[in-house]
Amino acid sequence: MTSSLSRGRPPRVPSHISVRVAHAVLGAAAGLVWLVLPGMTSQNEAPVAIKEPGPAASAAAAPADEASGTDLVLPVAAVGAAGLLAGYGYIRRVRRTRDRTTPGSAATPPPPASDPPPAGPDEEAREALVLADDRLRAARAELGFAEARYGPEAVAPFAAALAQAGHEWAVAARMRQRYDHGEPAEEAARRHALAGIVGRCAEAERRLDAEAEDFARLRRLTENEGLEAALAVAEERFRELAGRALAADSVLAGLRERYAPTATAAVVGNLEQAKDRLLFSTTRLNRARQSADSGDMDRAARQLRSAEGAVTQAAVFVDGVERRAGELRAAEETVPAALTGAQAELARVRRQAPPDGTPEGELRSRLLNADAVLASVRQEITARRPYDPMAVLRRIVRAVGAAVPERGGVLGAAALLVARSSADAAEDRVATHRGVVGATARTRLAEARRLLADGDPADRTAADALALEALDLAERDVLAHGAPYTGPDAGPEGAAGTGGAVLGGVVPAGDPENGPSSGF
Repeated sequence: MTSSLSRGRPPRVPSHISVRVAHAVLGAAAGLVWLVLPGMTSQNEAPVAIKEPGPAASAAAAPADEASGTDLVLPVAAVGAAGLLAGYGYIRRVRRTRDRTTPGSAATPPPPASDPPPAGPDEEAREALVLADDRLRAARAELGFAEARYGPEAVAPFAAALAQAGHEWAVAARMRQRYDHGEPAEEAARRHALAGIVGRCAEAERRLDAEAEDFARLRRLTENEGLEAALAVAEERFRELAGRALAADSVLAGLRERYAPTATAAVVGNLEQAKDRLLFSTTRLNRARQSADSGDMDRAARQLRSAEGAVTQAAVFVDGVERRAGELRAAEETVPAALTGAQAELARVRRQAPPDGTPEGELRSRLLNADAVLASVRQEITARRPYDPMAVLRRIVRAVGAAVPERGGVLGAAALLVARSSADAAEDRVATHRGVVGATARTRLAEARRLLADGDPADRTAADALALEALDLAERDVLAHGAPYTGPDAGPEGAAGTGGAVLGGVVPAGDPENGPSSGF
């Protein structure tokens, strides 16, 4: 196999090297003739006149016995110098050929770039998970607007298909979660697992495709009557959210005054982004009406779906602030009972033998650590300074959980509250930034949801950890990608909020003006 450099090298390079060597030889011969010529003409009666005698003239005037030796040394030196020059030129030619990134001369344009290599099975599985999840989320948003217009009974078949598609995706996410943790271990089995993930995602999308025509007939967005009814529903929800966003602004201000900054960190910027999505939806609702007036019903339907997606994400932002207020109140009320319950659990463990064969020294260390955490929590909540009740509750649950793996009662309720809060925060981040969030964050979130749905109290701390990991991964994806859209409406002065809509996956970055296709 030849290297890319060898393949790109012009076939005439060897001839260039031969020409250079020939030129060097000719130069050496010319130098030799030039040196010998004075000796040949010294016997002539009319020698060439030299105004300023140089070394050559001095050599010619030397005695005969010295002139013969000098005549031999100078031609040899000239030939050697010519050979060195030829070698130096050849070496420079070879080095330039090796060092260049493009063959040929500097003026030669580089060859066209080759197509990128096809994605491997691992990357295909990741892409399949993201694409299927995006379609499921878009379909849920459309289904919500259709239900508001036609009622639950009319959309029941589509809700069932969506649930089946969601189950297929959840199985694929579970397979990916196990794959990321080295299960299965055999290489052949891992290839089959990746193929299975792709197949499950394809099946999820197939179930949505099977309902596409019936769903389109239900909504009738390409007909004036159906489009007008859908626009009325979207505009009503828009007005409701606009009022709720104003109220949520006051709620968030109160939370900042009452609690530590970490308590509201998960919803910082929510209301600004909600207003950005609502601004985008206003523009798209107007464009939908304009397209309908001009008779372009297909474009009007796409503009409407864009507006519906933006309104749905604005609701997520506003809901996040309202939900966070309720979570913090519940956590604050639970902290005193959790402290009492934790103290009782630790006293009970001290009276009993170490569970599950745990070494006594290790158990004692865990108990001492739990005591230290509880003492720190008491000091924090009695200091009369703002604190983060959810973070305090998480510290209690984790410290006691290390010594009491299986627990119910107030500690079990506290663990459930903490885990659900983390999962909801991660869900909001993925839902509103799905244009850039990758497969790993989504699969970690799906696993956290699965553990919570199973209802085992022993899994709640693990679910909380997975949800926090999903949230962190989603934030990293957002920071790594930055703004995926750099069009005229992408900046903070953008009148249409297109940049935020692309970030949220409401419209594609490559063609944001035409809007998305249907989730079904």
